[in-house]
Amino acid sequence: MIWVPMRNMFLSASLCLVVGACGTSGPLDPGSGDSTGSGTGTLVVNGNAAAQPNVPNATQPSDFVTDFSVQITLNNVVITTGTVTMTSSSGAVTLTFHPNQGAGGRWEGTGAGYNEVYQLDVISGPDTVRGVRVDGPDIHTFSVPLAGAVVDSTVALPLAWKRHSPADAAVLRVGDGGGGIGITIADTGSYMMAPASLNSSKDRAQTNIIRLTRTNRVTPTGAAGGSELSVSIENSIDVVAQINPNAP
Repeated sequence: MIWVPMRNMFLSASLCLVVGACGTSGPLDPGSGDSTGSGTGTLVVNGNAAAQPNVPNATQPSDFVTDFSVQITLNNVVITTGTVTMTSSSGAVTLTFHPNQGAGGRWEGTGAGYNEVYQLDVISGPDTVRGVRVDGPDIHTFSVPLAGAVVDSTVALPLAWKRHSPADAAVLRVGDGGGGIGITIADTGSYMMAPASLNSSKDRAQTNIIRLTRTNRVTPTGAAGGSELSVSIENSIDVVAQINPNAP
């Protein structure tokens, strides 16, 4: 048994009260959970915080950049005025309306890194949606195959990725350019890609990018029907499909 002086016990308790130490966490810390928020119930709000990696198989929050995109309508009319903010543990980002993005325009902005938990607040005159928070997916990394591996595109290719908790949805894209067609899969941490999923060539080895995007979603209670806020994170690796004499 370790004896702790009573003076030190009182000092520790005082520090917890003064600085909020001793294991407490804030509403914007990972693991804090979702919040459906509040509001006037008049605005249709559809927003997304989407993190993209700056390096293959990124492992650190600083290895990502997060783009914000929100569309807001009132009685089927796009909202172009007001204040729209996306807040994380790094602070608030005020979004700017762009009239030519999507159907009628969207509010957009960018945040450095990936902070996992994001909160949306919308104020447009008397109409509001406040405190909608999504505890997004944790960072996932590929463990199989290894980045840069040379693989046979004519046989099934096993994939494996590490993550702490499954996301609401996961989409896999494979290709040598823009990402390919997305396939919705279960976020189990493994998947078997079918033969011929990779692009290959008869006369040269061909690089393919494997992208996995995982997403968590919340339906805001203070918004009108059809609203949603999501947080997604993508990670990717390159593999090389070896020469395939039977490629088209």
